Amino acid sequence: MTHPAILETINALGETTLIADPAQIVDLCRFLKDKENYIRLSSITAVDWHPAQSRFEVVYHLHSLEPFRRLRVKTRINGDKPEIESVTSVWRSANWYEREVWDMFGIHVNNHPDLDRILMPTDWEGHPLRKDYPVHGYKYSYSNE
Repeated sequence: MTHPAILETINALGETTLIADPAQIVDLCRFLKDKENYIRLSSITAVDWHPAQSRFEVVYHLHSLEPFRRLRVKTRINGDKPEIESVTSVWRSANWYEREVWDMFGIHVNNHPDLDRILMPTDWEGHPLRKDYPVHGYKYSYSNE
């Protein structure tokens, strides 16, 4: 499989992983769905590799039914202002997965139709799955007003 967004292909233990250019993720996902028959998005998640320079990976798990195949697509993004384009235009099911990536890791998903917190309260400060997030959360001072 060839596409300009694919930077590297890794085959290990019977699984294929594509390392992709994050700037072309929507185009690559559309290609994988339309041309390679990966019609199902199984999940999207992220990994924080702090303190590495390419701090975050956004990971997409795809599934083809005919022929039966699974594919992992990884994109590496910088930690200064982490952001990636939404793939909801390719798979509507990306909506909640992308909200979770925003909520837990603070990776902004551009052009998402409703980028609000999904797991944490709306007034929560920070993103709890970042490696630099305090283990006991941020300390709050409570008063008896």
